[in-house]
Formats: sequence, C-alpha cells, structure tokens
Amino acid sequence: MEHITLLLAIVIVTALVFDFTNGFHDTANAMATTISTGALKPKVAVGMSAVLNLVGAFLSVEVAKTISGGLINEQGIRTEVIFAALVGAILWNLFTWLLGLPSSSSHALFGGLIGATLMSVGASGVNGGVVVTKVLIPALAAPVVAGVAAMLATKLTYRIGRNTDDRATAKGYRAGQIASAGLVSLAHGTNDAQKTMGVITLALVTGGVLAPGSNPPVWVIVSAGLAIALGTYLGGWRIIRTMGTGLTDLRPQQGFAAQTSAATVILASSHLGFSLSTTQSCSGAVMGAGLGRKGGVVRWSTASRMFIAWGLTLPAAGLVAAGAEFLTGQGTWGVTAVAVLLIAGSGGIWLASRRRPVDHTNVTEGMDAAAGTREGAAGSPAPAGIVTTAIAAVSPPPPAGVAQDLSATIHAPAVPGAPTGPAGEPARTATV
Repeated sequence: MEHITLLLAIVIVTALVFDFTNGFHDTANAMATTISTGALKPKVAVGMSAVLNLVGAFLSVEVAKTISGGLINEQGIRTEVIFAALVGAILWNLFTWLLGLPSSSSHALFGGLIGATLMSVGASGVNGGVVVTKVLIPALAAPVVAGVAAMLATKLTYRIGRNTDDRATAKGYRAGQIASAGLVSLAHGTNDAQKTMGVITLALVTGGVLAPGSNPPVWVIVSAGLAIALGTYLGGWRIIRTMGTGLTDLRPQQGFAAQTSAATVILASSHLGFSLSTTQSCSGAVMGAGLGRKGGVVRWSTASRMFIAWGLTLPAAGLVAAGAEFLTGQGTWGVTAVAVLLIAGSGGIWLASRRRPVDHTNVTEGMDAAAGTREGAAGSPAPAGIVTTAIAAVSPPPPAGVAQDLSATIHAPAVPGAPTGPAGEPARTATV
C-alpha cells in the first residue's frame, strides 16, 4: 500500500465509484420481479440484495482474474488507461440509468477497457480470443439460454399447478421467489463485484504494486464488496420499474421461474470464469417467463429499446474511454480535465434525474395493471381481451402517475324475447 501513488489512488477510488454505480444500476436484476409481484416491499428487497451482494463478493475470484489478466495485455498499459476506461463505463451506466434502460454494466466496463487500450497501444493490447470466447459469446448466449429456461420453467410450473387455486399457491410461490431472488443477488455479487476487483488489481499491476497474474488482495475484495452493496441498497429505481412491468406483467409463478433460471445461468458462468452480463441474463429470463404463461405478452417496444442499448454499450463506452485516454495522454492537465468532465457529466445526469424522480415511494406506480392481471385469475377483474393484449404488447410502459386503460366495453346485442328481469339487468359486456 505504501507504493500507491496519487494517480493510482484516484484510479482505485474511480473503480469503486464504478462498482457503486454497478450496484444501483443492476439492483433490478435481482429484485424487480420480487417487487412487482408484491413478494417483498421495495426497501426490504434492496436491503436483502445488498447484504447478499456483499457475501457473494467473497465466494470466487475467477472472473476477477479474467479481467485483470485476460481481457487486455498487462504489459505496456499505463494506469491512465484504466482511469479512462472507468470514465467511459461510469458515464454510460449513468446515462442508461437516467433512461431507465437495463443495459450491461459489465459490457460498459469491457468497452471502456478495450477502447482505452486501443487508443493507448493499439490492437496488440487487446486479447481478441478472450474477448470473443468470454465476452461476446456469453453476451449472445446468456439471454437466450436464460430466456428459454425461464419459459420452460414457467410452462412446467403452470402445468404442475393447473388444478390448484392461484390464491392458495401464490404465497408459496412468493416465498420461493424471495429465495431465488436472494440467489440472484448472491450470484450478482459473485460475478459483478469481481469485475471491479479485477480492474483494481489490473491498476495495481500497471502501477508496479503487484506482480502480473496476482490474485486480488483481501482489501480489494472487501472494498469492492462494500461498494457494490452500498449501491445496491440505494436502488436503481428507474430500472426496477422497467424490469418489473415495462417488459411484461409477471405473476408469482413467473417471477419464481425467471429468478431461478437467471441465477442458475449466472452462477454457472461465474464458476467457469465467463464474465457475462447479469442484466442480460435477468432480462432474458423475465421475457422468457412472460412468454411462458398462456396469454402472457412481452412489450417488444420496450424490449427493442433495451436491445439497442445492449448493442451500443460496448462501442459507446469504448468511444468515451478512447477520448478520455487521448486527453490523459497529454499529461497532468489531461488527467485533470477528464476528472472534471466525469464529475460534471455525472452531476448533470443526476440533476436531470431530479426532474422526474423515481424512488422506493413511487417505484410501484404503474404496476397496478400487473396486479389487476394477477387478480383476474382469482376472480376479481377479468383478464384483458385479445385486442387489449395486442395493443399492450407494442405500447411503451406508461409514465408514472398516468393510468393506461385500453379496455373497451361493448354492449352485447339483445336476444329477442329474452327476459331482462323486473328492474332490467345491465347489458352484458365484452372486454376487448
């Protein structure tokens, strides 16, 4: 620790800031469906997720070693390169959080590292084989695998419980969903906290504090775990709203299937050292669960915006990081300029978010439609008709506080000679 320079200390602090943004950006991965189905209150959910993220940070270092010694070549990389990479990742995280889009914090970090390294030393500094096998292929496979698994699990769940009362089984499914959400949080800490550990370890190697190939020191593991836990507790409420009802309306059975499928994929990839995106895995599982229920829909307008954000994450974070690396290469004034731009950009995004704040007190606004759908099976409001379902599938989620009722009541034609009752019964209605 005594050999850590001022620049290296700034990089370590910046890495922990990224870890913090990763925590609140990805809280939705574990807890959005749990909150939307009513299994847990919002603050209880994020508190539980924060604790389990901290525990998960201590379970493995395989992903950290992929970051620190596999993605880019450590030789010839300056500490400023790591700083520039983190700037690109942080700004992209904050921008997509402002929009409420569940983009990948992992890919923002990878894009930042690749872009800054390309600007600094060229293509020779990037291990293309590792990028393809441990970043790009898992990025394509994870949401598909998690989605298919969640869809099959949802179908199986409904088939097993087809002769049971929904209200009688909902409590059990909610309990199972809490357990599976805890597993996702544990997996998130195991996977994502390690990425920051890897970045800090890489910075320590480039600064000459650690030898190449070293494992993360204990203080790095502890600080990364605490940073992601704190960010998780504050909650990325905007993205929780999108994941909870923006993609599809979930019942407890679907939430349980989605969480279990996502956790299985994330934990398996962490064990193998694949640095996949937990956001993509959980989003794929949510969509798969939505399609697995008969009559369930996915709002493809929201999903398409999310897909675009996924595709833009690597290049966008890479371009910002490359620009930041160009400035840091100019000397001390360049490093100072990048730090000022990071603070100004972060502050501007935060001020923009205050215009329409979303927090634990209003995150469930707009989830009434999902609750109504769940109640429909229990005998309260009838489920939406075909036309309503089709319109909802292509409509963006309503803004906070705005009710969106697409159902229309059509009076059924009178049957000649049919009695209407002494007081005249109301006309029958059909919901479309």
